[in-house]
Amino acid sequence: MRALLPSIMKEQSSATLAISRPLPGASAGLIWGLVGVLAFSFTVPFTRLAVEGGAMSPLFVSCGRAVVAAILAAAALTLTKQRRPHGVQWVRLGVVAGGVVIGFPVLTSFALTTAPASHGAVVIALLPAATAVTAVLRSRERPPTSFWIMAGVGAIAAVLFAALQGGGIGGLQFSDLLLFGAVMAAAIGYAEGGLLARELGAWQTVSWALVIAAPLMIVLTGVSMVQQPPTGTPIEWAAFGYLGVISMFLGFFAWYRGLAIGPMAQVSQVQLAQPVLSIGWAALLLHEHLSAATVLGGVAVIGCAATAVRARGGRRPTTPRRSP
Repeated sequence: MRALLPSIMKEQSSATLAISRPLPGASAGLIWGLVGVLAFSFTVPFTRLAVEGGAMSPLFVSCGRAVVAAILAAAALTLTKQRRPHGVQWVRLGVVAGGVVIGFPVLTSFALTTAPASHGAVVIALLPAATAVTAVLRSRERPPTSFWIMAGVGAIAAVLFAALQGGGIGGLQFSDLLLFGAVMAAAIGYAEGGLLARELGAWQTVSWALVIAAPLMIVLTGVSMVQQPPTGTPIEWAAFGYLGVISMFLGFFAWYRGLAIGPMAQVSQVQLAQPVLSIGWAALLLHEHLSAATVLGGVAVIGCAATAVRARGGRRPTTPRRSP
């Protein structure tokens, strides 16, 4: 750990530099972005694998993995002697923690106790467009009308897919509501984290958010263990370990490094491959049957999200000011 962290973090101490002036080597940015997306693409199927058998409760899986990631984050912050956030930055870090450390993992873990991983991956495919919308509202950008149209169409496509899979417009399942809530939570956390990363640094923002959420996650993990002591098979424990070490921590290192190298508008679109990969892993690892509706729904949602992200990325962003 001590040997790997400096090499990964060396050039990423300031997200402001990464956003205002991309690092050389655009192809390297795409490669690192793909590595991050590949890491995240296992999150939905591995969460389903961890909670499906019932040996681990959804509360333990969602909170316990955050505790594992928080331990690694605290070690990284300590080893690299990062400066502490100050003032309102703590509040904003709380928003990031609420979205990506608490909200998304908890909601998806409970949703995937009943929803197939492939179904969850299609609904979560709305995340890139949702993140773009949230970032636009938060930063007061003025994207073209096509952005709003395609973001809206993508949201409708995702809702229709979930409803039809449940047997009709009135057939939305509780798990679908949890998945939509997870998308909203992650979108808010990603957007606020993206802005805050300009001040603290990209990986540092994620690490501080994990540390802030750690006390609550430790308590909830303890409660879950008392209510239902986790047992699990070696495969289920391996899935849990992946979620804590890769999905909630190291995956962010590769993803944010890719964004730092840039160009950000191009690298960010790599995330649109994530639901496709997740659906493929669900079929390969969990032997889930991929119906025509799942494939068509995924294509529709991903296509709308891709168009919306491209529409937003078409405008040249203003150069952020370097914080003192």
